[in-house]
Amino acid sequence: MHSTNTTSRRQLLKWRPIHGVMIALALIAPLVLTAWLGGAEALQRVKHFPLGLLLLMLVMAFLCWNLNAARLRLMLGGRAGRLGQRGALGIELASKFALCATPGGSGGLATLLLLLARRGFPPAKGAAVFLIDQGCDLLFFLAMLSGLVLFSVLSDTQWPHQSLVQWALVGLAFMATLVSVVMRYLPSLLRSPGVNTPWPSQYRRRWLARRLLRCRHALKVTLELPRTTLLAMMLLTTAHWLMRYSLLYLAVLGVGGHADWMWTFLTQMLAMAASQLSFLPGGAGAAEVGVGGLLLPLMEREQAAAAVLVWRLVSYHLYLAAGAPLFVLYSYRMLRRSAP
Repeated sequence: MHSTNTTSRRQLLKWRPIHGVMIALALIAPLVLTAWLGGAEALQRVKHFPLGLLLLMLVMAFLCWNLNAARLRLMLGGRAGRLGQRGALGIELASKFALCATPGGSGGLATLLLLLARRGFPPAKGAAVFLIDQGCDLLFFLAMLSGLVLFSVLSDTQWPHQSLVQWALVGLAFMATLVSVVMRYLPSLLRSPGVNTPWPSQYRRRWLARRLLRCRHALKVTLELPRTTLLAMMLLTTAHWLMRYSLLYLAVLGVGGHADWMWTFLTQMLAMAASQLSFLPGGAGAAEVGVGGLLLPLMEREQAAAAVLVWRLVSYHLYLAAGAPLFVLYSYRMLRRSAP
């Protein structure tokens, strides 16, 4: 049993050259896209970005990390030993580094489970904690999406591509409603004879069913938490995402651009959803193109390019820089302990 655990740890923490290549591409992508979209003028705007505003963005990023760490401590509820804020922050940064450094964030969950297992917290319970975390995020974005739909339809907004954005929001809200209904009756739907269709294949149907059941379980477990705990977690979740999604707004201001805060929030929601199609870690390439394309109607090309570069440096690359040393340190400790 010990040898099996040791082998799984080594496999999960094993570094392959392709990982380094993909991270290098993710790091270079914003610079290349900035130079291509805005040229030398965009790089000059980044160079002259107000130092005070940059420090504010760094402080906000640090606060976001600590909000997530506090939420992790709240979810664990003392079940992983004495876990202070600094220890929770270390787990948060190391697991988020793995999330940002692997395509589709595949390494984030494995790293979180391993770090919690070091503290005597079983992987099965660790997976439940991860599902609760995802459930809180999902509830927040569903609420924000509903609010954005109502705001865009009932008020006189001045967004670019007004009708297109409104129809996109309505479509997303309809899909969210449809998904909610499907989640509610998912077990019955999966047992329906109509599910056994020639396409997609049986393997893909099982893969999709597992994903849907995990998502449903995450929401169910989250909503069954005590109200005070759920309220505290949702407050931390809300504060984290409102602060993190304000970074682009500050980046736009810093390069001399003008955009509505709600538009920058919506821009990030749409672009980060599109970034899931990228094969690079952190959705590199797709995220920059998506955000830059939605900012272009409101500002000059060099301003949009510079804002996107500053935003990615603070919201993505900073996570890599802060989490990498902790990830390496924890990996070294685990491999040393598991050595025969």
